[in-house]
Amino acid sequence: MGYLLLAAAISAEVAGTTAMKYSDGFSRLVPSLLTLLGYLVSFVLLAQTLKTVSVGTAYAIWSGFGTAAIAGMTLAKAVGIALIIVGVVVLSLGGAH
Repeated sequence: MGYLLLAAAISAEVAGTTAMKYSDGFSRLVPSLLTLLGYLVSFVLLAQTLKTVSVGTAYAIWSGFGTAAIAGMTLAKAVGIALIIVGVVVLSLGGAH
């Protein structure tokens, strides 16, 4: 369930960041409100995720996927992000603190 909440947090963060682009420096009301809502939902869902997923793992996945989604993917970027995520998960499963 934690990783499902994390996926929703990532989606909300990407939506908020995308809306920020259209807010024109927070001078347009609707995109500005969507930005705030996206980040609020994202942080609430991320906080719920932390009940079952370690903070290091959750934050690495949240920030990595969010950045990748906003930056646009190439094959090299996708492989790099996947390697980072796999590395964090392996460290987490191996008991690293």
